[in-house]
Amino acid sequence: MYVGALELDLLLGDVHSLKQKRSVVRPVVAEIRKRFEVSVAEAGHLDLHRRALLGVAVVAADGAHVRDVLDSCERFVAGRPELELLTAHRRLLGPDD
Repeated sequence: MYVGALELDLLLGDVHSLKQKRSVVRPVVAEIRKRFEVSVAEAGHLDLHRRALLGVAVVAADGAHVRDVLDSCERFVAGRPELELLTAHRRLLGPDD
């Protein structure tokens, strides 16, 4: 069993309130969840208007599949015009860890 985690630090575009932030972040979280069948949540920068930290997790029998899914999630977020991906950190745990 392999477990992968991806942490995406985002800068949001023209957002001036937490309500506007939610209207940007929620659809992205829902689309990642639906498209890639992963667990995803807003996990940080909760009180900042223009920043968001998304956490993505995936479990699979193959480490290469976990890497591919996390790569796809990162590319999806990086391609969103309303977001700027500042950093992406990943962790992969396998049977030997």
